[in-house]
Amino acid sequence: MEQNEARDRTRAGWFVWLSMFGVFVAAVVITLIIANRGESAGSEFPDLGDLTAEDPNVPDTNELAPTFALTTLEGDVFDLTTHLTDERKPVVLNLWASWCPPCRAEMPAINTASQRHPDVEFVGIAVNDDPDKAAEFAAEIDISYTIAIDDGTVEDAYPVMGLPGTFFINPDGTIAKRHFGVVTVDSLDDDIAELFGS
Repeated sequence: MEQNEARDRTRAGWFVWLSMFGVFVAAVVITLIIANRGESAGSEFPDLGDLTAEDPNVPDTNELAPTFALTTLEGDVFDLTTHLTDERKPVVLNLWASWCPPCRAEMPAINTASQRHPDVEFVGIAVNDDPDKAAEFAAEIDISYTIAIDDGTVEDAYPVMGLPGTFFINPDGTIAKRHFGVVTVDSLDDDIAELFGS
């Protein structure tokens, strides 16, 4: 009798162990399938502007870009009002964060576009971010355009649906367009040509 009970306990133990092992194997398989789907999808992210009924990318007519002045990673101060008054160059203002995967995915494209359009000022503002991590990531991908760390001013003045968010600012200080979601070199080329004629 005792032998039968011991044998039943042993079988039950093996059954529990095999069940747990089966769950583990299934979890590994599911994880690998998801990972492979992610790789095949590449670095595509949904455009946040597509998630609303109204087009959030089109600003009100003559909407002025809120002014700000922030210290850049190089130690200079970028003052939007001073830039527009003195340089008279349009601005592509990109709000990003080092913890944001879509932001990290688009920054090389913004860097390339900034080099292709020297007549446009590209400015990246790290919002709600750790300054050291933001600076580290910018250095890691060798960003050549202006980068500054927000002190809360830009995040409050330029509300976004989510990061990244890009604002196209005319030389007269009005917002020509907003883009919520990832930009590409081609989309930046097209927007710059359409909005700024360059």
